[in-house]
Order: sequence, then C-alpha cells, then structure tokens
Amino acid sequence: MPNGNLDFERPLVELESRIEELRRFTKEKGIDLSAEIATLEKKAAELQKEIYDNLTPGQRVRLARHPKRPLALDIIKLVFEEFTELHGDRLYRDDQAIVGGLAFLEGIPVTIIAEQRGRDTKENIARNFGMPYPEGYRKALRLMKQAEKFGRPVITFIDTPGAFPGLEAEERGQAEAIAVNLMHMSRLQVPIVVVVLGEGGSGGALAIGVGDRILMLENAQYSVISPEGCAAILWHDASFANEAAAALKITAKDLMELGVIDEIVPEPLGGAHRDATQTAANIKEAVLRNLQDLLKIDVKTLLEQRYAKFRKMGVFYRRKSADAESEG
Repeated sequence: MPNGNLDFERPLVELESRIEELRRFTKEKGIDLSAEIATLEKKAAELQKEIYDNLTPGQRVRLARHPKRPLALDIIKLVFEEFTELHGDRLYRDDQAIVGGLAFLEGIPVTIIAEQRGRDTKENIARNFGMPYPEGYRKALRLMKQAEKFGRPVITFIDTPGAFPGLEAEERGQAEAIAVNLMHMSRLQVPIVVVVLGEGGSGGALAIGVGDRILMLENAQYSVISPEGCAAILWHDASFANEAAAALKITAKDLMELGVIDEIVPEPLGGAHRDATQTAANIKEAVLRNLQDLLKIDVKTLLEQRYAKFRKMGVFYRRKSADAESEG
C-alpha cells in the first residue's frame, strides 16, 4: 500500500484520513463538526485496539519490517547522549551495516553496537540492507574488547535479515567471524544488554546477541530463519510464510515463554513506526533499569549467570525406547 501502510491497517488508515479531512474542512469553512469528529475518533481508537491486540505472527513480522519503523541510529539519537561513532575493523574496511561507538546513558559511559539498515534505496545499498560482512562483526568485536579494557558496559541493537551470504563474505570468513564473536561475548567481562529492534535473523543477529539481558520490542521478530526461507524449505513455496511464522515461534511473546528473551519492551499502540519518540523512551527505561541491576553484580557472578542463561536454552527430552521401558 502507499505510504508504507500494511493491508491489515487499511480500515484504520481510511478512518484516520476521514477524520483529517473533517478537521481540514472545519478549519477552512468554519463549520463545527466536532461531534462527528469525536464519534469517528472513538471508533478509530476502538478499531486500532481491535487490530493490534489480535495480530497474527505473520502480521507482526510485517510490522517488524515496516518501512517507517525506527532504525538503530534513530533510537541511539533519542536514547543516548554524546554518541561518537567509531569506524573500521583494523583488518579490512568499515562495514556500514554495523555502527558502533561511545556514548552516555544517563551519565553511564557505554559502548554501543548496532545493525543499521537504510531508509531509502541509496542508503540501503550503502548499508547492504542491514546485512553485515565479516568485517562488520570484526568491528563489533574490536569495540567490545575496547569496552572490556575500559570497563564500559556494552549495549547492542539487533535489526538484520541475517549476515550477508554472498561469496565474498564467505571468502573473508563469515562463519568464523560470527563464531568468534559468540565465543568472546560469552566471556566478555562487562555487562551486556541486547535489544532486538526489528528483525533478528539467524547468525547475523546472534553475532551481537549474546548478553546478560535480552530485550525485545513487542512487534520485533527473532528467528533462526526468515518465515519465507522456512516456507521454501518445508512447503517448497514461500507463500506459506504466514504458516511458517506461526510454527517458528518468532514473536516476542513466544520467545518470552520459551526463555530466549528476558523482557518485552512495549510499543505504542499501532507499532513503533507510529511514535518513535515513545518507543525510544520505552527502550531507554528498560535498558537503563536492566543495566543498573547488572552493574551491581561482580564479574565472576556475571559470567556464571550468563553461562547458565544460555546453557538452559534448548532443553529437550529423549523418549525412552519400548525395550528400555520394558526393562525398567
């Protein structure tokens, strides 16, 4: 739909457009239509709640990809003070799909690492549609080691379809770069808070996703594979993406129940794209609160808790064979 509106938003968008028309008509013609506007506003509020309280996993995926959804740099500007971006991995080049640097959060010095998409075609090409190369992850690792050296907590923001899967990325060691980040983040001797902003795709997200607290925006997604990719594998048809989204358990609510994330950060009714300022305020409150808790924990206990946190994920039960059961 035009202006980035999604199909399930259409009734609400049309109603809001009608309200705006009446307001404009009132202003231009001087006719009092306040009663009619109030009636439509009440109807719009009810419709908005009905739509967004009953979103399917597939619809939440589309909200996570909304073209007007706040991006990492949007949130960084609204949440932190004195952000200074640092560039390069000191090995190959500066990957613009990963941004990182130094900032303050209510006076606390922190290191920020984030996956950054583009807002238009030109910027998306420059930032490779938010899909980092190995040098992006190596830049992230360089900044994490620097943070550890100076005792700064690390805040990461996830928003990527996945690590770039091209030949040149594989030639430069994509898998190794992700694996090394996982290893070092598991041992990093400073607090780490992770925020899933939009899409959290596979190893591309995990490479900056090992943390002491993992927060996730209400309409974000976090998954080992995209719904389209899963549908293409299971049904040989990407049009089954909605069914795949439901089966994958990729929503914040599902992942909270599974113990993969620690907290759901609420979005304004209608999604983060409707009010970036309020979204940033919600993120700031959650990050600051969790960071203040983590700063009270000594390093040894912090690392033990981080290890235990990830070890308990993915617990499964092996079913006994019939022979074993009869012997028992």
